[in-house]
Amino acid sequence: MSTELPPVAPEVLAEAVENLTPRLRKKLDAATEGCAAGAVLAADGTVTLRFGEDALVTLSPGPAGTITTADQATCSCLLAPRCLHRAAALGAAPLADTPPEPVATAEHAVTAEPTGAAEPTGAAEPVASVASLEPVGTTAPAAALTAAQLRAAGALWHVAAEALAAGVTAGGAVVQAELLRAAHTARLAGLPRAEAAALRVVRGLRAARERRAGQRLGDLTGAFRELLHTAGMLASGSADPALTGTTRRAYAPGGSLQVHGLCREPVLSATGYGGVVTHLLSPDGTPYSVSDVRPGGLARARGAGSASVALGGATLDHAGLARGGLRIVGATVSPEGRLGAGRGVRATPLPGITWTEGPAAPLFARPAAEAVAELLGAPEPAESALLGCDVTVVGAAGEHLLVRETRPDAPLLRLLPAHPHPELAHTENLRRIASYPGLVLRVLGRPDLDRTATLRPLAVGPVPGAEHTLRLPEEWLGRADLGYDRLQGAHFPQGDVAPVGLPAAEGPDPLADSPLWRVRRLLETGVAGGRRAVAEAARGTESLAAASYGPLRRAGLTGAADLAAALAAEADRRSRNVFGRLADPSPDGYAWAWLAAATHLAAAERCLIAASWAATPNAGAVSGR
Repeated sequence: MSTELPPVAPEVLAEAVENLTPRLRKKLDAATEGCAAGAVLAADGTVTLRFGEDALVTLSPGPAGTITTADQATCSCLLAPRCLHRAAALGAAPLADTPPEPVATAEHAVTAEPTGAAEPTGAAEPVASVASLEPVGTTAPAAALTAAQLRAAGALWHVAAEALAAGVTAGGAVVQAELLRAAHTARLAGLPRAEAAALRVVRGLRAARERRAGQRLGDLTGAFRELLHTAGMLASGSADPALTGTTRRAYAPGGSLQVHGLCREPVLSATGYGGVVTHLLSPDGTPYSVSDVRPGGLARARGAGSASVALGGATLDHAGLARGGLRIVGATVSPEGRLGAGRGVRATPLPGITWTEGPAAPLFARPAAEAVAELLGAPEPAESALLGCDVTVVGAAGEHLLVRETRPDAPLLRLLPAHPHPELAHTENLRRIASYPGLVLRVLGRPDLDRTATLRPLAVGPVPGAEHTLRLPEEWLGRADLGYDRLQGAHFPQGDVAPVGLPAAEGPDPLADSPLWRVRRLLETGVAGGRRAVAEAARGTESLAAASYGPLRRAGLTGAADLAAALAAEADRRSRNVFGRLADPSPDGYAWAWLAAATHLAAAERCLIAASWAATPNAGAVSGR
């Protein structure tokens, strides 16, 4: 088993690459590839990597297990610290998460959670609750940007545009280091959202170049769109607090609270963090959460579900909190609704309530389409928002579990695992549910706002009054957490269940059936191969252009067609210098054209996704009724 390298602070890696000569920078990608395979872990926690006979790099992480200063990475060669070996070793290590900003009371933080760790994920994402760990905007009044913020945003826009023009194929260690340097400058200037967006792009570039499992080009495309949008708007002088963002650890007094458990879900990030998040509701329906996320990966994600809750001396574990409640005095709350643990916090356990009563009941009372439309209509959609619905199981279809909401003319919904890791219980539980067509169950999950009519369930329970529904143990209080509880045969109704009409296919997918895929392919081509790939893909005769953009115009998507054509033209634009020779074009015009097409595409796809959740007049015919 190979030794894992300690995470490295982005600014340390950026400085190491910046100190290299141009000749050494050209060799950096080749030196980085595969150098971690020979890493050796010493008893004192240091990690050594050997480069030939005369160069030995030593990484000495601090108490937190990360490389945070330049002197924690040394090399024995004569060129150190400006040597290729040291930069390659640092480049092969994972990026460390941004340290949390200090708060007045250190105990406010329940755990040392990562900031800006995402990867949806993506990874498959996406990681289940990692989106909730990102910096988010506030509703505070806008203040004019400082000169330092404007300079930092302008520099970040420039390096982001160059990274986009380079694409994955040319986005090696040097391009990534320039992004990391600009991200660090943005952090020092007080632009946490821009910094987080840049780190997501760098992690995406690394994953794409290493061809990691689960890496989706669409995720990296979305990360580039977010980075260019944020940096471009800030560089133009926009002082919207949602663009500047806020640091994660801004806990504030919350007074006295009463919260009731909804469910718990495992957290597994691409940066090695693992743990659990327990979702809670107050009597007025305000969502809260208690999280316990620390380094430890899969083992910690599996074990944290039954770990004790570190909140005000409460004698509960996360399993008990998910089916119980707390009365909290002196609560501290983050802007995202995370509950903190301070010296003045006191918590008393409360008996649990079922989903059919109390604050959870309204989650299942409104149609899912209304809840999704509200989410998609928000200026900053809350990716961690939960919705509930009662559904009838139709059956498995590929990687999906098809269900239909128990409302008249409801469309087919697709259920996907909240986290696809095979060691977690999500996939196995959904596979078992799929073997019971006609089963009626109550689902609580997170809508996937990037897919049509797709829900990632976190917990399921029986539908009150239904005959063919789940039979859960009484101590489970009417719900099963799909990431931790494993459904068995005894939890399902015995004998034949109610007949359900099986569709001949999954039904229409407005997103897949739309010609917008042509724009999406052009944008992803640019992310993968850079500006040159877009230019080459767009070259051809007028008939080729008509074949590419004609279907968009015939479908009424003239705006998408015009923006795609403008992007292709800008990608192929080459200027000449005073001597008449072709010169390298500025990446700014290409980046703006790419961002315009990407923003339009995202808005159009959101409209189609919202429509996929709405009622369909022919739903009965599709299901055989």
